[in-house]
Amino acid sequence: MKTTELINYIDEHKTLISDGATGSNLQSRGLDKGKAAETWVLENPDAIQQLHNDFLESGANILLTCTFGANHFRLEHGGLGNEVNTVNHKAVEIARKAIGEQEVLLAGSMGPLGQMLKPLGLLEIDEAQQAYAEQAKALAHAGADFLLIETQFDINEARAAIQGALSVCELAIICSFSYDRGTKTMMGTSPTKMAQELADFDLAALGINCGKSLENNLSCLQELVSVTDKAVWFKPNAGLPTLDEMGDAIYSITPAEMGAQAPSWVKAGAAIIGGCCGTSPEHLAAIAANVHP
Repeated sequence: MKTTELINYIDEHKTLISDGATGSNLQSRGLDKGKAAETWVLENPDAIQQLHNDFLESGANILLTCTFGANHFRLEHGGLGNEVNTVNHKAVEIARKAIGEQEVLLAGSMGPLGQMLKPLGLLEIDEAQQAYAEQAKALAHAGADFLLIETQFDINEARAAIQGALSVCELAIICSFSYDRGTKTMMGTSPTKMAQELADFDLAALGINCGKSLENNLSCLQELVSVTDKAVWFKPNAGLPTLDEMGDAIYSITPAEMGAQAPSWVKAGAAIIGGCCGTSPEHLAAIAANVHP
């Protein structure tokens, strides 16, 4: 889909429901802590397809590919640095198999590179652009409907990601930031600053995902809606996690509690809602039921 097509699709549908978390759900299904979810794209595709199926049954209109960390730099940590094309293509194939003939959109998920840009880190802007371009090209060729550049915190990296994607394909792009310091990112970027800095790109929507508490994320949503005329993508965490005695992350917000808050997200102006870390299929079903009773 090109930008205008995705914008029209969003406008024509009443509050689209995106899916929930990938990593935390796969960990609950056996993925070892510290192991990238993308490794299961090759090693355990059935588990990823089952998660996609569960989200579809919960009411998702949009699925994300299991490719959040499927860029060269992150895959390199798992010995898959030369398999960017293979992993991204396979992830799209798995999701498409789950979708079948259903009217469901497939977003090609692209997360941060895991390295800081200069001068705070060692990564050059052109290296970042090339890494995002490589992943975007693979996702586009494999058949993603649009690209989701998500969980961003650095304006410069987000711009590099968008520029890299635009250099290799014509797919619509949604860019979503994580306000993990409450109402600002770890780099001090506010929703207003994000909207201003990305205004020169022809994006289909701006977004908020992950972050801290539901209350903080709602504040970010209200701020973003007030400063942009673009559609807003909203996928908050299921609250802040705590660690149990085994070191596993426990998310305190129940499906009923998260579902009960979903109408306030729609009222605040979110056009697409779902959940990030800790959001299970049960959480998503509660969200969908409260938005589309």
